[in-house]
Amino acid sequence: MTEFRTKMEAGALLAGTFLKTPAIEMVEVMALSGLDFVCLDAEHAPFDRGRIDACLAVGRALGFPCLVRVPDAAPATLMQALDAGAAGVVVPHVDSAEKAASIAKACRYGGGGRGYAGSTRSAGYGTQTMAAVLGSSDAPIVIAQIEDAEGVEACEGIAATPGIDGVFLGPADLSVSYGKTDQSSDELMAAIARVGEACAATGKPYMTFAANVEKAAAWRRYGFTVFFVASEHAWMMQGARATAEGIGALD
Repeated sequence: MTEFRTKMEAGALLAGTFLKTPAIEMVEVMALSGLDFVCLDAEHAPFDRGRIDACLAVGRALGFPCLVRVPDAAPATLMQALDAGAAGVVVPHVDSAEKAASIAKACRYGGGGRGYAGSTRSAGYGTQTMAAVLGSSDAPIVIAQIEDAEGVEACEGIAATPGIDGVFLGPADLSVSYGKTDQSSDELMAAIARVGEACAATGKPYMTFAANVEKAAAWRRYGFTVFFVASEHAWMMQGARATAEGIGALD
């Protein structure tokens, strides 16, 4: 997990995907794929607390970084994902520096932030001292997702917020926020450029969703270094369709 953070902060190009199927087998398969990480999509897929816990257990056992896109920014929601051993959290709809600061606080111990429990997976189930847990270099990665017009306007403050480790630009929701029905508008491109400049100015890794490698290559110029590419659902559909079409074309 520390290696993942180190690469991310160094600006290495990293590839992951959103995991939509709440099954440990999918984590095992993705861990063998060569991807750098997966993100359990608890915002848009049927991950309950038990499935998140099970998938994170497998990810940690395999040394495979698993982020969790949480459904909301409630402190309890963030704490549960981190206690279960998430490498980090992706928090949707961060639209102000104040909200970013609140999220960062909720993900860190002390000062009225994240509650401490030494009995959790993240603390080694009681096998680590409090000093070891609090001093660990394996701190969770906190990613603010900008996907609203208000978030773009506040992006400089969000990116500069201490405790925010990366900024994820959500092109689909941001396009909807601008009243568009696709991801090619001038408003979206301008927003991508502005948020990228804010990340560059603060040294924060810049991340986004890309449907495929071609889209990632086209958007690389904006400063993105971490790509959440498609999902296992999309890849299964692509493979199944190609096979169905191929068999149907046989003589």
